[in-house]
Amino acid sequence: ATIKMASIVAHLGRRSVSSATKALSVVRRASTRAAAAQKALLNVPETRVSALSNGVRVVSEDLGGSTCTVGVWIDAGSRFEDKETNGVAHFLEHMAFKGTRRRTQQQLELEVENKGAHLNAYTSREQTVYYAKCLEQDLDSSVDILADILQNSTLGEREIERERGVILREMEEVEKQVEEVIFDHLHSMAYQGTPLGYTILGPTENIKKISGTDLRNYISTHYTGPRMVLAAAGSIDHDELVKMAEKQFGGLPLALDRLPKLDPCRYTGSDMRVRDDDMPFAHIVMAVEGAGWSNPDNIPLMVASTIIGNYDRSVGGGSNMSSRLAQVAATENFAHSFMSFNTCYVDTGLWGIYLVTDRMTIEDMFFNLQNEWMRLCNSVTEAEVERAKRVLKTNLFFHLDGSTQICDELGRQMLTYGRRIPLAELDYRIDQVDVKTVRNTCMRYIYDRCPTIIAMGPIEQLPDYNRIRGNMYWMRL
Repeated sequence: ATIKMASIVAHLGRRSVSSATKALSVVRRASTRAAAAQKALLNVPETRVSALSNGVRVVSEDLGGSTCTVGVWIDAGSRFEDKETNGVAHFLEHMAFKGTRRRTQQQLELEVENKGAHLNAYTSREQTVYYAKCLEQDLDSSVDILADILQNSTLGEREIERERGVILREMEEVEKQVEEVIFDHLHSMAYQGTPLGYTILGPTENIKKISGTDLRNYISTHYTGPRMVLAAAGSIDHDELVKMAEKQFGGLPLALDRLPKLDPCRYTGSDMRVRDDDMPFAHIVMAVEGAGWSNPDNIPLMVASTIIGNYDRSVGGGSNMSSRLAQVAATENFAHSFMSFNTCYVDTGLWGIYLVTDRMTIEDMFFNLQNEWMRLCNSVTEAEVERAKRVLKTNLFFHLDGSTQICDELGRQMLTYGRRIPLAELDYRIDQVDVKTVRNTCMRYIYDRCPTIIAMGPIEQLPDYNRIRGNMYWMRL
């Protein structure tokens, strides 16, 4: 019996030692991976920044490879327009590819196609961007094309009339996309009476009367040296890029006396309801005023938005997701989908959620939604915050996978921050967010704040605004 007991003890001891060894091995591997991740964050290409004498900034990252992306980021968008000129920035984006004094539209298109390059542009509320993706040996010609379309567009009357019809048809297509329409309404209500409330495309009456003179005036006011950033990522020689910039953009005016003043945009809590019982689902967006790009509260708000998360019934797995709101929406069939967002501008932002739901589950969904928002302010857990931080890092770093995404990040950050934020710094700033920071930040931005609500579709069950406003705080002993 004694021998048998000793054998059992010895066997258990060996199992304990084996378990401890395995646990130690797991810890070591995790520690090694963490160290490798930190090394990877620091071992990134150098971001080089130069400035021309006329204020144009040149920024690049040499990622190696055989391709690159180069573009011009301009501090101009619908926010810099007024009621009479709203839509000019987007109209000008269309006109940029319709021929210059050096190239006809056909020559421009053939030159890009023959190089196998990709030329594109987009306009937002605060920025206008023109960029090209090409092989490394075509970088010089791509910079030349970008400079040509920005400085030498002909803006002929025939092309303006033709493009006017194109933009009007584009507006008709956008009107059919509920998500686009509802976010335009969100801005028009949240920033009513201010330029941020304008749509990017502009109203129909403006598009019908925009002239070549309006476009040229906009170029002379906004397309100046201090408002431009030439950004490039991929196989890039920064010194050569600076020489290209000096050659192609060195003639842009400094025009410090013409820099438009950016007026602050006032946020207004309000709601707008467009009831249409013929629509199959209710589309609702609710937001509060968030933080601007450079505000330190931006990172905790991003973590809070990640905690709320996203959900789509067609994807599945909602009941097993980390988001409590997604679990409720999936198990109780309260929503078809929802998407949390944190939209930032220079000095303000919108933090909220966009959801699609059945007409008979709106009230239940709103009850759970507002309960989650209040929980962020009062009782969110440390485990939720840590998980959200990891998810946020993953999403942010995956977004920077490729020269086009990195180039976009370079241009945008140079305009909004005046510098490139290193990945190591971003990782550190996310790590510094703890549960107390999230609660305090949400208490400042969400708790007892007036939301802006836009609802479209069969929304009879949507609670009254005063009732929703009353659920933006908890009365507890």
